Amino acid sequence: MRKVFVATWLIALCVMLCGLFWYNEYRYNLPTPIPIHYKRIANGRYIKLDKGLQFNNNKPTFLHFFNPDCPCSRFNIRHFKEIVEQYGNRANFAIIVISHQPFDATAIQRKFELNIPVIHNPALAVLCGVYSTPQAVIINSEGRLFYRGNYNRSRYCTDTQTAYARQAIDDLLNKRANSITDFLATTAYGCQLSE
Repeated sequence: MRKVFVATWLIALCVMLCGLFWYNEYRYNLPTPIPIHYKRIANGRYIKLDKGLQFNNNKPTFLHFFNPDCPCSRFNIRHFKEIVEQYGNRANFAIIVISHQPFDATAIQRKFELNIPVIHNPALAVLCGVYSTPQAVIINSEGRLFYRGNYNRSRYCTDTQTAYARQAIDDLLNKRANSITDFLATTAYGCQLSE
């Protein structure tokens, strides 16, 4: 009788753990709900950057919207660092921290080994049409929005076939029109920003 009870308990525990894993996997594969007052920002719109993001070097600017409390943002940081390493001499990069928790910009730079500006500016998220993290925003050298969207289709940034942010920066730097037509590129996935 005791063996049956232990076996039943172990099976129930395994079923609960598998169910929890499945639920989290399912939840993170759903798009981030669009906020009620969200206003879509069209590509080509002029985006006025604040003083901390004015580089004055005629290069495009790549903004990485990041929330240290968001698991998706933490999974994504290695992919973002690869983009910075690949395109760092041809574009300006900055991390825009979107969090209600206090943060230390220098600590973020040290932790991720990135020597780029780290600022907190929730108004910039609204201005660029960002409502979840992680998100990439690419602004051309004239200050116009070229791309806002996902890094790729996978929340772990492992799907090389849909490297949307990398494709967008590559298109811009090679003077091509934005070639990304997949609706998944601009359907936000990740952690919703609080209003």
